[in-house]
Amino acid sequence: MSRHICWICKVCRDESKRLPSNLTLDEVLKWAQSLESLMATKYGPIVYTAYLKLEHSDENIKFWMACETYKKIASRRGRISRAKKLYNIYIQPQSPREINIDSTTREAIIKSIREPTQTCFEEAQKIVYMHMEMDSYPRFLKSEMYQQLLKTVQSQSS
Repeated sequence: MSRHICWICKVCRDESKRLPSNLTLDEVLKWAQSLESLMATKYGPIVYTAYLKLEHSDENIKFWMACETYKKIASRRGRISRAKKLYNIYIQPQSPREINIDSTTREAIIKSIREPTQTCFEEAQKIVYMHMEMDSYPRFLKSEMYQQLLKTVQSQSS
């Protein structure tokens, strides 16, 4: 991912830098439609993650993406291992990347961690998504990073 952040930062600093040829104006404009639209594109999650990292709040999107991966784990052993990692990194109080969730949700996860299901993080994932949608996503759309990227892709598509 870090190499993607590099091109984003370079583009934001210097309009003469070229974007990846497959980043289209249509995609960048879709990012402004909704967080869901942004997350459904190829480069949207990468750029949004870079923005959140600059804001020091990338734990939300990292948790959300980790949950998306977690849901696809079919084996019981794999699910137990990954659930413990997710708990230790994002859920446990004072953890390195603790996410902002209510105590009821946290307690439900703690109870289910011994025999985790594919949906045991679903409520926390919804809460985190809502935080991003209501808080950081609107700031992203107003940010210099997004505005500069939009301006650059508009000028390069002309």
